[in-house]
Amino acid sequence: MPSQFIELWSSFINIVDAPLFRLGRETISLRWLFQVVLLLILVAVLARFFKGVLKNQLLPRLGLDLGNREAISTVVSGAGGALGYIIVLQAVGINLDSLAVIIGGLGVGIGFGLQDVTRNLISGLTLLIERKVRVGDFVEIENISGYVQEVSMRATVIQTFNGSNVVVPNTYLADSPVLNWYYQTHRGRIDIPIGVAYGTDPVLVTEVLLNIAHSEPDVLKEPAPRVIFREFGDSALEFELWVWTDAIERRVFIKSSLNFKIDYYFRQHNISIPFPQRDIWIRNAPALSSPTEPVETVDMPLAPATPSLKSLLQQVSYFQCMNDLQLRFLIEAGYRKHLAAQEILFRAQEVVSNFYIVLQGQMAAVYEENGQLKPMMTFHPGDHFGELPLMLGVACPTTMMAMTETVLFVLPREGFEQLLKEHPSLADDIAVAIARRQDVLAQHQQELQQLSIQEQDQSRPINWIRDRLQKLLSW
Repeated sequence: MPSQFIELWSSFINIVDAPLFRLGRETISLRWLFQVVLLLILVAVLARFFKGVLKNQLLPRLGLDLGNREAISTVVSGAGGALGYIIVLQAVGINLDSLAVIIGGLGVGIGFGLQDVTRNLISGLTLLIERKVRVGDFVEIENISGYVQEVSMRATVIQTFNGSNVVVPNTYLADSPVLNWYYQTHRGRIDIPIGVAYGTDPVLVTEVLLNIAHSEPDVLKEPAPRVIFREFGDSALEFELWVWTDAIERRVFIKSSLNFKIDYYFRQHNISIPFPQRDIWIRNAPALSSPTEPVETVDMPLAPATPSLKSLLQQVSYFQCMNDLQLRFLIEAGYRKHLAAQEILFRAQEVVSNFYIVLQGQMAAVYEENGQLKPMMTFHPGDHFGELPLMLGVACPTTMMAMTETVLFVLPREGFEQLLKEHPSLADDIAVAIARRQDVLAQHQQELQQLSIQEQDQSRPINWIRDRLQKLLSW
């Protein structure tokens, strides 16, 4: 058995060492090919590893930004890899001088077939050296807009706002106009065209538009917003609002916010936005008309309209003083949730990360005993719950169930925090409402003790609740 194994091994060695052909002075065999391929792969792996170390560990210590680190690490690792390939070929006995004629002859044919690849490589090298487009830049190329994630030798990766990654050949970047919003600064201008009806005071329009621009947090004070009277249109006086921002990548959201405000304040000042219309005069209209028989119509009963979320929120005492813009933020931050009668919203000991307001119907806090649900307290339209588990970061001690068909307004934690920041007085109102519900505080007695609340705080829980709300806002 050992002798057979030795014979097989000897046969295998003879096969891998058998000469296949000669390349210059070097005899090529399977062993030689395996060694060369293995060494070339090793060089590629080392070059890639060195690029990562250079980009993520060494260059950050020099204070270089991400774009510089990407460019330097790519060029250095590429040059090191090319040098490593040459060293490997020389080490295995290949004389590159003897291959110059062969490579030159093949280069002509290969050049025609790989000219696009070559152009991409050259364009990539140009981008890395000139650094007109860097990693982290916000760019627009025709219908593509997003952040540059990677600039390699062959292609550039752009991450769009919808989360997808677009691979753009470097030749396309080099030959096409590229709008780089971050080339020198993050600042950019947003233009909002607006038309108003003839007869409107242009000074009033200018005043309202400038007030709107100055009320937007992302709009810069310098350069100051400008209102341009562009022209007398066919059906409107054409204006344009110019604003500058340092967050140009958020221009879609900034423009949306400004448009909402323009619509709101124009209605407040009775400024109408006309729509194109054309009057047609018909000669001999009576002669063209023909008598028609009356058509009987049947009135169909209409289904009762569903109340809008805006109207429901305005019935809540906390939100009665909010204007349309503030209500719009509230509607965007939360959502409406419908519950059927006896439907459970969440069970006891479940983590609650939302603030709930009852808009319609009736909710009940219940506890389970012997498989039965027994109500402890009820919540009517305008009441709220979930704020204490949200502040304490603990599970809710009771099960919440809808007693009737119920409509809730659900405000996630982030929206709840933003609401309290925008309306600090609302925090006091909520604190007073919670302090009046001693049974709710009793349910959370264990959590309150774990937070080391002093006896005087337990006698006046409203002070602690206010402090807790302030801490919630500072997170």
